[in-house]
Amino acid sequence: MGKVKYSTGIEYVKGSLAKPKVKEGHQCGSYLIGTHREAATTNSNCTRLYVREAETYKRTTPVSTEELAARGRFAAVSAAVAARAKDLNKMGPDKTAFNAQKDLPGGKTTMRSYLWSLELAAWDDAHPQG
Repeated sequence: MGKVKYSTGIEYVKGSLAKPKVKEGHQCGSYLIGTHREAATTNSNCTRLYVREAETYKRTTPVSTEELAARGRFAAVSAAVAARAKDLNKMGPDKTAFNAQKDLPGGKTTMRSYLWSLELAAWDDAHPQG
């Protein structure tokens, strides 16, 4: 097994380091994944790198109707949040309402999360489940 030696200042690398490129409808290249073991052990080798070919990550199950509905909901709310964040008529009242609730228990701590909560509630009210 190969070993990785990091230069001074880099403690460890963790997560997806490189993803395959999508060109002309297909994926080219490999995934480069770094892992870092945080559990206590006597082994000093706690970081590993893995290379995985892009073809190994192909989906084996069909997309369900629930997943399609969740994707549609996310796309609609995301677009509504982006539009609302740029709407000059709503910017002032939204900022005032955000500042009033941010220090309350259960309040949203960022403006983006506050806008998401508003638009998600509006979408859910307009599209009742059942």
